[in-house]
Amino acid sequence: MRTLITRRALPALAASFVTAVTLTACGDNSSTTEQSASAVTLTNCGRTVTLTEPASRAVTLNQGATETALSLGAGPQMVGTAYLDDTIAPQWQQAYRQIPVLAEKFPSREQVLEARPDLVLASYPSAFDDKAVGSQDSLARLGIASYVDPFACADKSKRAPVAWDTIGAEIRDYGTMFGRTAEADSQVAQLRTTLAGIESAKPADGRTILWYDSNTDVPYVGGNAGGPQLIIDAVGGRNVFAGLDGAWADGNWETVLEADPDVIVLADASWDTAEAKKQYLRGDPALRDLKAVRDGAFVVLPFSETTPGPRLIDGAASVAKQLGGLRG
Repeated sequence: MRTLITRRALPALAASFVTAVTLTACGDNSSTTEQSASAVTLTNCGRTVTLTEPASRAVTLNQGATETALSLGAGPQMVGTAYLDDTIAPQWQQAYRQIPVLAEKFPSREQVLEARPDLVLASYPSAFDDKAVGSQDSLARLGIASYVDPFACADKSKRAPVAWDTIGAEIRDYGTMFGRTAEADSQVAQLRTTLAGIESAKPADGRTILWYDSNTDVPYVGGNAGGPQLIIDAVGGRNVFAGLDGAWADGNWETVLEADPDVIVLADASWDTAEAKKQYLRGDPALRDLKAVRDGAFVVLPFSETTPGPRLIDGAASVAKQLGGLRG
């Protein structure tokens, strides 16, 4: 059983905190990297992240960030993690168990500083709220570099479009920050190989798909510009909400009833399980007559396999495999 690190007093920590890391603001929204000897510089969400050497004391604040680092074998360079959406992928669980968990959700600023990180990585900008670990600027003033998922920049104008190529670019960013570029290149090459196989097989073969993430009164669904759409495209399906802009967005049951989808993909998360969504669909007087509900044409994915990152391709492979076992 994992033991959480508890909050303790931090006398004069901020004043004495010194690392060989700097971070400055930058207006360029490109994703470029430079390296000189062991120094690292890359652009992330309009900020320039600079480390004088690869990170050796990183803290990850979301499961996506944690698993991206672990996918490159960077566990020994991590001193803290936080906030799981579901469970860590089996292939990384052993490495994950060696890293302290700072908090079940977002840790406090004090808990992060106590870990003495040189780099803090997050999947969502909310990790850098004042109610969480504090702003990236405030961390920079203490010499701590930070990085946020390029698909979730706080400034929406700087967000990278969600695509397999940009997912590969983020993996390579992690490879750069951890000094594991060869591992990152290998990961991206495997992603492309797996993707090519799925796209060639087209297991959905034109079937209509509802990507049901959460909520009941107003369903939160996969839109046309995120991980769900990438997977639907890869398997050759048609998204019921392809006309809805965004990665995820509020949909409506009227559109679902009119489309009568062939398949329903259910995200399985700690806050809204796939089983709860199945029960809702089967119990609703109108929705229970949907073809996919009658046929039990459900595909279940852990939430962590629906967001951009190294596990999204695992999600695509899982959807492809589950589609092969469905009728029709």
